[in-house]
Amino acid sequence: MFVDQVKVDVKAGNGGNGMVAFRREKFVPNGGPAGGDGGRGGSVVLQADEGLRTLMDFRYTRKFKAAAGGNGMIKQMTGRSAKDTIIKVPLGTTVTDAETGELIGDIVNKDQRLVVAKGGRGGRGNIHFASAKNPAPEIAENGEPGDELTIRMELKVLADVGLVGFPSVGKSTLLSVVTSAKPKIAAYHFTTLVPNLGMVRLDDGRDFVMADLPGLIEGAANGVGLGIQFLRHIERTRVILHLIDMSGVEENDSFEDYHKINHELTSYDPDLLKRPQIVVATKMDMPDAEANLEDFKAKLATDDTLPNTPAVYPVSSITQQGLKALLAKTADLLDTTPQFPIKGVDDLKHRDYTTEADADFSIDNPEPGLFVLSGDKLERLFKMTNLDHEESLMRFARQLRGMGVDDALRAAGAKNDDTIQILDYSFQFMD
Repeated sequence: MFVDQVKVDVKAGNGGNGMVAFRREKFVPNGGPAGGDGGRGGSVVLQADEGLRTLMDFRYTRKFKAAAGGNGMIKQMTGRSAKDTIIKVPLGTTVTDAETGELIGDIVNKDQRLVVAKGGRGGRGNIHFASAKNPAPEIAENGEPGDELTIRMELKVLADVGLVGFPSVGKSTLLSVVTSAKPKIAAYHFTTLVPNLGMVRLDDGRDFVMADLPGLIEGAANGVGLGIQFLRHIERTRVILHLIDMSGVEENDSFEDYHKINHELTSYDPDLLKRPQIVVATKMDMPDAEANLEDFKAKLATDDTLPNTPAVYPVSSITQQGLKALLAKTADLLDTTPQFPIKGVDDLKHRDYTTEADADFSIDNPEPGLFVLSGDKLERLFKMTNLDHEESLMRFARQLRGMGVDDALRAAGAKNDDTIQILDYSFQFMD
């Protein structure tokens, strides 16, 4: 089964907790604090795998969780850092945040790795909080929470050349003749239900990947037929082979068919027609093919709707007529055509883990006497506070004051003995 769109839940590991400990050894007076740091939590990492061609593996496994880091220990010993969770995905996978639509990354290179959920750093032990005023601190941090999010993975096949055209124009047959691919071939529409890939190798040593995309019909960009389900796969192709049936068996106007397919491509992405396109006149072994081809060329010569008039190559996949010339021309175009930007990628902001992206805290007053604090930075500081030690709680109170939370609560109307809530923890406000 071909699967090219999935949603997956990922959870990075939390960092290990720092430890409150003191050095108590014979002949070592005034040993001082000796609590170790927690280890780093594991990240969730996507890695490109050339052996995969579909996202089928994620149809049944939708949740991935990395291990947490080890807690700090006595004698300044740091906890063990957790291993990253590696998830193999096929080349051509685009990853976005399912909730915000933010682009996390695009996996297009061999062995490329992409961190989609970063593991939390380990909490600091009490050795880091010693000072001249407080030489024996009972303060230690809990580990930082790991990222948790839902991602959407979308596969766009990595093919150099894409075959487009109405159903039953000979795309699968052409692919089976010029490559070793074995697509299903039958005399009915929509025989091809999923993209098929094949490698074309020329006698001069050049090679390229060709994709047979499921047949388009009029209205595909608006959801008719297979709709835009597979139009995304043409986004990465550099050269388009537009196949037109010249046999006349379907009794369709080949020139109208040609314009209908181009209209669907333009409706999906106007930039697709800016790519090099070759018109491939198929089924030239049929009796009326030559006459139909001459009529098509005459109409094409007077057509001014396209930026450039495409070259026309008559072929017959059955007799292999014209295939060598077509493949050579295709390879020549690939040599001079750069990669095209992927639709939407440049318009989205890539996730950057090197900078802090903390939201300001917010205050909600759902009922009289109750104030709920929230915000990314505030909640993370709270989760990293060790509630078992009074000094840690006092440090958290100072951090809130430094962030301006106290003043904001007063401005919001908080009074003595009002309840302040952060996540599932409540305390009283004392002015």
